[in-house]
Amino acid sequence: MKFKSKVIYTSHIDTPLGGITMAATDKGLAGVWFDQQRHWPDTSGWVTRDDHPALVEAAAQLRDYFAGKRDSFDMKLDLSHGTAFQQSVWQQLLAIPAGATTSYGALSVTVGNPAAVRAVGAAVGRNPISVIVPCHRVLGSDGSLTGYAGGLERKTALLQLEKAI
Repeated sequence: MKFKSKVIYTSHIDTPLGGITMAATDKGLAGVWFDQQRHWPDTSGWVTRDDHPALVEAAAQLRDYFAGKRDSFDMKLDLSHGTAFQQSVWQQLLAIPAGATTSYGALSVTVGNPAAVRAVGAAVGRNPISVIVPCHRVLGSDGSLTGYAGGLERKTALLQLEKAI
């Protein structure tokens, strides 16, 4: 993923599921990736800034989430770094409540293109804001746990935390 913003701020936190690198622009939180996650962005030139307001807020809300104190997130997001189609898929992911799941097929219907199941799957897989934009809530058509850039063990753990499985 190539970020369009001139300056990307970054910070890192530890969670029960491993380390997380976060990224922010002046528009809001732009990325959350588990260590060793697929589709890792090019972080060259990023500026470490643990006191950036979006990163401080994201860290606090993620800690509360992993402690079972919250099941949704409330912060400004910068999803502008994907294509228009990816952004539409990511927006639909935000509508899936904690404790619920959907399928790639149902999501493709929601974005207005029922035949685009594979394209929707690719957009879900490229979601830059793991956990907060809940791509882990998307399952195979038969309810099976399918691909997750952070690994299926993490997907399972996130769904268990949310009591979705």
